[in-house]
Amino acid sequence: MRPARTPLGFVFLAGPDAPERSSVLTAQPPVCRKHIASAARLCPHLDGRPVVYLAQSAPLYGVHGIVYGYGRDGIHVAARPDGPLPYGHANTRTFLASQLVRRLTSFRTVDLEELTRELSPSVA
Repeated sequence: MRPARTPLGFVFLAGPDAPERSSVLTAQPPVCRKHIASAARLCPHLDGRPVVYLAQSAPLYGVHGIVYGYGRDGIHVAARPDGPLPYGHANTRTFLASQLVRRLTSFRTVDLEELTRELSPSVA
């Protein structure tokens, strides 16, 4: 319910075993400044030690979901893709989306303590 952009960019949290790569696809929404610490502490997937991605932009990439088809017996599941279906894919017409996916390409990885320090107002 708060703006997700911080002075450092958008904050995305991933599990502690998230691989390092130059591009990240995520179905997790950005986290607002106020809820970073509580999300890291309360989400079991993050295990209290999340990988923090500070992204300058996070454009929509596609969606997770199921491809449906129509056959002799009516509507049926045609495919359950392992990964997200990018926007513009031929199957999007018969795809029931369950999660939006964003692509992070312009980001840096920091740990939670570093993020907290960088977001804290400086003391003069």
